[in-house]
Amino acid sequence: MPGELEPPRNGFAVRETAAKIEAVEWLWLLWDRRRLLATATLWGLVLSTVIAFLIPKDYESTARLMPPDAQSTSGVAMMAALAGSSTSGLGALAGDLLGMKSSGALFVVILSGSTVQTAIISRFDLLKVYHVRYKEDARKVLAKYTSISEDRKSGVITIVVTDHNPYHARDMAQAYVEELDRLVAQVSTSSARRERIFIEQRLKTVKRDLDTASQQFSEYASKNTAIDITEQGKAMVEAAAKLEGELIAAQSELEGLEQIYTPNNARVRSVRARVDELKQQLDKFSGLDSTPEATNSPNSPAQFPTIRQLPLLGVRWADLYRQTKIQEKVYELLTQQYELAKIQEAKEIPVVQVLDAPMVPEKKSFPPRLLIMVLGALAIFVVTAVYIAGSQVWSDTDAQATWKQFATTVRNDVEEAALDLRSRTNSALGKYRTKVGLK
Repeated sequence: MPGELEPPRNGFAVRETAAKIEAVEWLWLLWDRRRLLATATLWGLVLSTVIAFLIPKDYESTARLMPPDAQSTSGVAMMAALAGSSTSGLGALAGDLLGMKSSGALFVVILSGSTVQTAIISRFDLLKVYHVRYKEDARKVLAKYTSISEDRKSGVITIVVTDHNPYHARDMAQAYVEELDRLVAQVSTSSARRERIFIEQRLKTVKRDLDTASQQFSEYASKNTAIDITEQGKAMVEAAAKLEGELIAAQSELEGLEQIYTPNNARVRSVRARVDELKQQLDKFSGLDSTPEATNSPNSPAQFPTIRQLPLLGVRWADLYRQTKIQEKVYELLTQQYELAKIQEAKEIPVVQVLDAPMVPEKKSFPPRLLIMVLGALAIFVVTAVYIAGSQVWSDTDAQATWKQFATTVRNDVEEAALDLRSRTNSALGKYRTKVGLK
């Protein structure tokens, strides 16, 4: 051990004193206190082991997404993304997104935005899981346990979710993918989407007009027994012509029989009765017979529109028929355009393609227990060694004197510097006051 030391003359005396103890002497000192070192290191190992096993396990679940197709992101480039804010600041965020060169970066922003985070917080009730009161605090915790990145070369987007429950971590990673897909489809403002929404609204209006026109047409046709005015008119004209022909033939036959037989002859009366019947039927078709018997008879042609009524009914019937056919045609064309707009919208919206689906992690990602145990034991070993060396130095009388001399020197230097600073400050203040007083 070091012998007597002369009092130190300057600040370097501490180094001179410490240098007297050689490295081998320090090793001998530690070897002599090896039991204390071993006991402390063992307790340090036990303590670090307990701490390592008390720290909750963390599991990481990873999902990887394919980079979106460049051709399908033309419409999403104008997306008023809800990623960065829930209800406000959309314009500023959309301006930032318009400057992005890759749609993968856009996906990263959406995934990191508060809209997706809030949806996941509500979906998994993370306020209770993270033991926080406000969603803003839950979003901060969720962002801490979530890593979202994009590979610059391949464009693959990686989502890593950390949680104490491996199944919970897998479900949350899958929820990120689902929320991204839903939000991209929801906030897309492409031309195809706007066209699809317009046609969809127009279809509802046209469908309502078509139903109204069809109802009016059916009621009018049912009320007036006007099924098809054109065909009915053609059929009634043909029937009237046939009756007219039969009537002429019967009248000719009656005239011939009257020249031969008396009026009371059976054949004359039979032909005359047929002539009267044909005239009556012809009058009914023409609308000239308005007797109650003819009108109320269930088999009477008067139950249908007469030839005289058809032109009057045909105007309204044709108008209703035309309106119905126009609405049907418009509805048919809009339906075709609606289907085409949906197909075009599906092409323009980038599809979230999963490269690697999240899986239930089998191994924990934290804590590294072996490393904690080794570092804990090593730290206790170092602290114990420092304690042994410090005790030895503190017990050395010369070392104590050296430290006291060092402390005295430092104190004197500090006091001298403080007095010098004070005198300079007073001198500067005096000059300033004198200068101000002269002015």
